[in-house]
Amino acid sequence: MALENTLIQDKLTETFDTSVFNFQQERDIFSLETTADKITALILFLKNDADLRFHFLTDLCGIHYPDNSTDRQFAIVYHLHNWYENKRIKIKVYLNGEKPEIKTISNIFLSSNWMERETYDFFGVNFIGHPQLKRILNMDEMVSFPMRKEFPMEDSGRTDKDDRFFGRTTTNC
Repeated sequence: MALENTLIQDKLTETFDTSVFNFQQERDIFSLETTADKITALILFLKNDADLRFHFLTDLCGIHYPDNSTDRQFAIVYHLHNWYENKRIKIKVYLNGEKPEIKTISNIFLSSNWMERETYDFFGVNFIGHPQLKRILNMDEMVSFPMRKEFPMEDSGRTDKDDRFFGRTTTNC
């Protein structure tokens, strides 16, 4: 029997009620949102449920939405895979922009250790309970987080680039 979206949604809403929402099919990935305080329980449920069996964490990453309201300026996205049914699922959790933090899942999926460190390194998201949350790719001395959309893309004084060739103007070349 194939693992259907309706089964996943029914099990999750039965267990987590209104803490799981915005279910939708995005291309070949079934997607949903949850709240930061429920992510650990949700990930454990998806991994341990006898029908769902999402035993593989494919990816964990961050996104910065500077134009969103303060309580939704950062998102952490989890991609899980059920290899038995070849089914993928995406979970998105929005975080506060002034103090982006969420509990670690490195005690559930060991592979998330480096993914969480990378997300911390580039976005400044604090993963509460992480065993060694420190920079992984950038220098320890850095005080900023380079993937945050807080800085202009380029030096406005540069004269060596013609924006027309990079699709940055409405005028055709």
